[in-house]
Amino acid sequence: MKIIISNSSEVPIYEQIKNQIKNLIIIGELSEDEHLPGMRSLAKDLKVSVITTKRAYNDLEAEGFIYTVSGKGSFVNKLNSKFVKEKSLDKIEGILKEGVIVAKSSGICYEEVVKLLENLWR
Repeated sequence: MKIIISNSSEVPIYEQIKNQIKNLIIIGELSEDEHLPGMRSLAKDLKVSVITTKRAYNDLEAEGFIYTVSGKGSFVNKLNSKFVKEKSLDKIEGILKEGVIVAKSSGICYEEVVKLLENLWR
């Protein structure tokens, strides 16, 4: 499992780890019931704190991407595409909600926001 972290990114390291593992699961590079590296091992490989990898794994478990078996480690959960889509839509809604607040407070009209979104989509 290849994970690349950037210390200069604005995204917290635990979130970079979480997002990359999540992506590997979604694209099928990590398959159902596949054993993930231990938190300590991953922390050592990435040269980060165990607390960082623990946070990433806890978030992945809370989001339903992995499960943990006490004494055995963490494994890839069965991918439920409906669940993944719901979680993604919730996240997108939150991000767009922030964008709408910024746009309204800056006097940017709906049409300009839609045009911006269309440009970003391409």
